[in-house]
Amino acid sequence: MSVAFLADKTQSNISINDLQNAAAKLGIKILDGQEAEDYLHLLQSAEAVMRHIENSDDYIHPSLSPLPTVGPREYWEPKKEDNPLNAWRHRCELVATNPTSSILRGKTIAIKDNISVGGLPTTVGTFTELLCNDGQLPVSPIDASVVSRVLAAGATIKGSSNCENYCASPLSYSAASGPVHNALAHGYTSGGSSSGSATLVAANVICRETGKSFGETIDIAIGGDQAGSVRNPASYCGIYGLKPTYGLVPYTGAVPLAPMIDHLGPLASNLEDIALLLQVMAGYDGIDPRMTPESPVRNQVPDYPQILTEFRNRALSSGEKIGSRLRIGLLTESFDVAGLSDEVRETVLQSARSFFAAAGAEVVDISVPLHRDGGVIWTAATRMCMSEWACQGKTSGFLSFLPPHIQARWPPDQRMYELLTATNPAAMNVMLSGPFLEQHFGPRVEAKAHRKVFELRAAYDKAFAEVDILVTPCAPSVAMPHPKMTTNADGPSSSIMEKLSAAVGVTTNTAPFNVTGHPALSVPCGFGRAQALTEVKLPIGMQLVGKRWEDATLLKAAAVFEEGRKLSSLN
Repeated sequence: MSVAFLADKTQSNISINDLQNAAAKLGIKILDGQEAEDYLHLLQSAEAVMRHIENSDDYIHPSLSPLPTVGPREYWEPKKEDNPLNAWRHRCELVATNPTSSILRGKTIAIKDNISVGGLPTTVGTFTELLCNDGQLPVSPIDASVVSRVLAAGATIKGSSNCENYCASPLSYSAASGPVHNALAHGYTSGGSSSGSATLVAANVICRETGKSFGETIDIAIGGDQAGSVRNPASYCGIYGLKPTYGLVPYTGAVPLAPMIDHLGPLASNLEDIALLLQVMAGYDGIDPRMTPESPVRNQVPDYPQILTEFRNRALSSGEKIGSRLRIGLLTESFDVAGLSDEVRETVLQSARSFFAAAGAEVVDISVPLHRDGGVIWTAATRMCMSEWACQGKTSGFLSFLPPHIQARWPPDQRMYELLTATNPAAMNVMLSGPFLEQHFGPRVEAKAHRKVFELRAAYDKAFAEVDILVTPCAPSVAMPHPKMTTNADGPSSSIMEKLSAAVGVTTNTAPFNVTGHPALSVPCGFGRAQALTEVKLPIGMQLVGKRWEDATLLKAAAVFEEGRKLSSLN
């Protein structure tokens, strides 16, 4: 490997001692002498290269420059009384000056707070002091690809939605600004990490149906999903949430957790809006290395709304039902995972069997034994990488464009440890376990876990040779109360394990499809009993999983389920 140039030794403060310390970390001993002098000069040269880049002007990709908007890009923190569910992080009112289409005209939207919106801070759910030293949050100089696309489609961005601390919780208690509350039951989880996005959409439905006020709400939202962070909040809140096929929607401009599992997806109260937002978000952007040769260019993105409308309205032959050409597979192992409540299991099974059948679909049981190891494979394949990407802000070996205003704080210090232990010990667990696993297992086992991902993908694909759609429960229970976050007169705050125990198993049925890349959609399918609130019923979500790149079939399957439910209610 060539050396860019040899540095002027007199301009460097690196010493023989620094070289020897670096070598010692590798288990190497370099004695004083010519060899040490030569390696020192090379190390000084490497430092000079990095200093040159560090001191140069940054570059903003032209396609990520903030879209011109009506009025200045201003933001504000909502008042507590205007944000009773704590679902908003920052508020704004952004409308494109010259939208290129009207597909989202009249739609209001919230953007998860790990996605860059030009002129707004991006906090990733964590504390200001962990993001900057002076208390002044830097604002984003870019619009993420999906942000510029929704603005160009005529949507009004109302602000950034709260998300979980470092996006590292499947529940909604860990944001630095406090817990995000379920719109149906204050003090209960709305799921995470796209907690605010789901809550704001669900609250909008309740406002329309009951007239109850939650302050500003929105029609649709964008969330991020690495293990179920769009689908589980949708399940807990009773709305739709889609994790598209990996590589269909660009992740550019969003803060990553790990490249192989990073997805952005739409949340909405109805299937039509899911299709609409997916069409706007999808398509190759020329920047995101997660996109593949299978990713459609923008002018070849399927017209998902039209496909859905034509499917619902297509002419059927005499006696034919809308789902008669669809084969639905109930994934056996997904109904027997640890922590799955009886009411969720029975609700998903009964609604899937009865409603799909009522619409003419064939419903069968199908087994994928490796699904039982899906969560284990997900963890082994991502934990070391997650520590580097999410916590340390490292790049991969692939050309990538990370949000330039996000500066990860690494290594952690005692203050960081205390803040995260008090709010989201899951994030600290990632920080601790990543380097530990790297030291004790290293790339060899991580690489094997990646090969196991291919095995898991093949196992699901084999099932898809027999069925069109797989059905699993989404979240394993209805929403549960938040853990106690502070010590007060009622007693001490919840311990680390008390905070984390409720989250164990939440992503068992969702995370496997993040590593394999299959599209998956949470569909509302019923209600269960709320813990300690016997008069309140909380939503249950059913997960539909489709073949990779057949997101349209997933939407059709959800439409079949809806039709079956409607027919069943008429009988």
